[in-house]
Amino acid sequence: MTLGLLETTTPRRKGRTKQSSLPDDWSDVLGELDQVRKLAQTPKSDTTGYIRHKTAGKLWVRERIELLLDEGSFREVGSAGGTATWARFQSPKNVMEEEREVVGDFVPSNNVQGFGKIRGRRVLLTADDFTIRAGHADGALMPKILYMEKLCVHLKLPMIKLVDGASGGGSITTYREQKGTYLPELELLMWLMQELDLGIPQCAAVVGPAVGLGAARAAVSHFSVIATNIGSLFNAGPKIVEGATFEEDLSFEELGGPSIHCSNGVIDNSAPDEKGCYEQIATFLSYVPNHGGVLPPCISSSDDPNRSCPELRTSIPRRRQRGYQVRRIIQSLVDENSFFEIGPQWGNTVVVGLARLHGRPVGIFANDNETNAGAMDSAGAQKYDKHLRLCDVMGLPIVQLVDIPGFAVGTVAERGGVMKWGLEMYKTLFSTTIPIFTVIIRRCYGIGGAILVDCREPNVRVAWPSGEWGSIPLDGGIEVNHRADLKKAGDKRDELYARLEAQYMNLQNPVRTANRFGVEEIIDPAQTRSLVCAWAKHMYENNLVERLQQRACGQIKPSFR
Repeated sequence: MTLGLLETTTPRRKGRTKQSSLPDDWSDVLGELDQVRKLAQTPKSDTTGYIRHKTAGKLWVRERIELLLDEGSFREVGSAGGTATWARFQSPKNVMEEEREVVGDFVPSNNVQGFGKIRGRRVLLTADDFTIRAGHADGALMPKILYMEKLCVHLKLPMIKLVDGASGGGSITTYREQKGTYLPELELLMWLMQELDLGIPQCAAVVGPAVGLGAARAAVSHFSVIATNIGSLFNAGPKIVEGATFEEDLSFEELGGPSIHCSNGVIDNSAPDEKGCYEQIATFLSYVPNHGGVLPPCISSSDDPNRSCPELRTSIPRRRQRGYQVRRIIQSLVDENSFFEIGPQWGNTVVVGLARLHGRPVGIFANDNETNAGAMDSAGAQKYDKHLRLCDVMGLPIVQLVDIPGFAVGTVAERGGVMKWGLEMYKTLFSTTIPIFTVIIRRCYGIGGAILVDCREPNVRVAWPSGEWGSIPLDGGIEVNHRADLKKAGDKRDELYARLEAQYMNLQNPVRTANRFGVEEIIDPAQTRSLVCAWAKHMYENNLVERLQQRACGQIKPSFR
């Protein structure tokens, strides 16, 4: 029996209605999708939310995406996600068309997501639309947001978050919709922690008021930046704060502006505007891999790895009380224009960032003698702690420039818990496995110094001829250990102090330490670049490759937590 016979002999069921003339190519459904997408991609410029948004000087969400991503590279995921208003099909011809509904209007989800490219690098993107429900969760689709986080773990592509609103935070209007309240859930953060530990770059730009979970997503990222002209961040907005703490009439800036959160470490960097934020994110991405299971991206460099740096010979003043600019030293050592500082407005006793050595990305750490003489305080320890974890999960070797008189002292330091946070940094140094090259450029004293220069086995380190070290510095040390002698000297106290100081300074000659092999090598500062470049080359060709194998086998498990 042929197919044709089946078609001609099969009886038609009684009561069957003649099917409407729908197109064979499904163009009707595709047309509806096109209409939905057109509505989603067209701002409702007459709404209060949109007018307020533009009046505040902010870009609309899709304008932001165009500014962030390479031209024409955006591919949306969940483009039809939102709330549709369905209407009866006009002029029905039969029963099927009488029951058919079509989209009459559409309010998109207030979170736009998808794929794109930044300087040719493929990334995932999630961007809040503050013009719809001010970015609150009741204007978004949590399954859509969760899907992108899961996709990030699956594809191991960097995730960029443009935060403007609650970004998944709560809204009491949801109680009405669900006719009751609910226990808050944080499944989103569970996936986010996986991304952080896997070393999948998580970058956030705060380009509006980031509230609640939106603030948390920004603060927990590998790298975060805030636009100083429009950004702010807080656990709860001014009205809720007013009811809880009776602080009235707070502006967003007063409650959680850039000046607050860039100085306390909640947000890493600031930029003058949205464009500056996106440029910093692109720069950060250029140093880090798609995930910690592969090597960081190396580029060709025209900066000679054996370039001599004679200016470094005079960078440390002979007079111990004089300061110097450590950033100039960093810029001399690394590839030209490659130093990218992270967190310049907080933890100012240290400087951290990313740079390249003959095209190979490395993490940078340096004590900054211009703040509290470089003594490690609580904020500085926390700053380096985070940077260590960042470099560890990203597989970035670290170059340290050490000039530390010890932990900070005094009542302010003690109230800030300097010993606790210093030892938290110590635990991170010893629990991470990323290679570290240490250059002792001047002082190295006490527990703080020991933590920095004795944290690997074996330690890879050199010293400059300006180096001085010991248990405590001479300033104060002479007073403590020769108090009785100085008291007995009477009028000749100053003469005795000068004599003691001269004797101890003679003993501090770094060559004496080298004689005992207490320091492995004292080098000409001008040769430092060639040494660190050769070290970085070896790390990338050998140790980091072996480390990737150990990580793949589960022998080491770097964590950003």
